[in-house]
Amino acid sequence: MAKEMVFNGTAFALIIGYYGIINVLMFALMCYDKNAAIKKRYRIPEKNLYLMAVLGSGFGGLIGMVFKHHKIRHIDFILVFTITAILHFLVIYFLVGKFAITFV
Repeated sequence: MAKEMVFNGTAFALIIGYYGIINVLMFALMCYDKNAAIKKRYRIPEKNLYLMAVLGSGFGGLIGMVFKHHKIRHIDFILVFTITAILHFLVIYFLVGKFAITFV
């Protein structure tokens, strides 16, 4: 007997929504931090940017680095954002496969 594939839209929306929101937030933080650096104002601590990347916003950080030319000379940011982006893409793949698309 063949198994039927079932799509769970709620689980998919939660997974994609979380990663969408956190990556847009990281991009906004990178834009803010770049502007603060230019105007010599209060900056976002680097440990907070690293924490955001670990929580899933590595891709948003990379986009912020490219479009705002922010932290592009810091190899540690490039590595952290790239590695966390790759790891979280794998997490998304497995979460969607486990919870959003099931076989009955």
